Amino acid sequence: MTAHAAPPEQAFAFALEGDTLLGILHPPAPARASGIGVLVVVGGPQYRAGSHRQFVALARRLAAEGHAVLRFDVRGMGDSSGALRSFENIDADIGAALTQLRQRQPQLQRIVLWGLCDGATAALLHLHAHPDAAVHGLCLLNPWVRSEASQARTEIRHYYRQRLLQRSFWTKMLRGQIAGAALRGLWRSLRAASAGRTSNAARAGNARSAGSAPGVSSLPFQQRMALAWAGFNRPLLLVLSGHDYTAREFEDSVAADPHWRGALQRPGVQKHDAAAADHTFSSNRERESLEALTLDWLRALPQAVAT
Repeated sequence: MTAHAAPPEQAFAFALEGDTLLGILHPPAPARASGIGVLVVVGGPQYRAGSHRQFVALARRLAAEGHAVLRFDVRGMGDSSGALRSFENIDADIGAALTQLRQRQPQLQRIVLWGLCDGATAALLHLHAHPDAAVHGLCLLNPWVRSEASQARTEIRHYYRQRLLQRSFWTKMLRGQIAGAALRGLWRSLRAASAGRTSNAARAGNARSAGSAPGVSSLPFQQRMALAWAGFNRPLLLVLSGHDYTAREFEDSVAADPHWRGALQRPGVQKHDAAAADHTFSSNRERESLEALTLDWLRALPQAVAT
């Protein structure tokens, strides 16, 4: 093992509510040990390797730079047993994995949650359920906020608006080459977006008049995400891909939904626009840039978080 090589990766199983989960621990290179641990929260349907082995490459690079990393399969995915669960129902899985990371790397002083898409969403939902969790940073990539209204807004702004500005669209329209289904799709999107704005305004007004928020069980997951974001007073890295409708949908939701007001201006939030990246950073160049960005952010973490 070279001076900066990480020790061998360790596969292990751990129990949760009668099921068995599979984890892969990447111990840090001893010469560079940072005291920081990273839990990769995998969204679904996805397993611990990630698309094009994205999470494997990330974990190995972070470990070589001195950070302990744990990847794991949530119940019902990969090599973990149990019923398949949505991202809204993996809170216990994240908690069990955090416990394993702390127990197997007791020297850790900081722990970060790193998640892509609905893995990022699940990380926020975990903090909403456990606001006192000992999590010292969040790295969130293209968070998932999908609703009928947000999808409609994104389609109008980033698809239909571009089409309406294209000369070819109007040429086909005049020649009768635009299918009625396409026009009906635009009309449905306009109606859904309008309904979503009305619903958001009504919910905000009801909350103000009631003087308190509705019960946790009645909150949409997007609102629970926003509450967790607002209540998290430690460093948060938000990365949004340039070629990704999920990222555009998140931006549009933050701009339109009153529950997200001021989210990007909150102290400690660092936003990075990966203009050339797709949803999973599938090119080697974009993947390596993301790894470097994560490393730079982690290096600043000890100075950003009080001990």
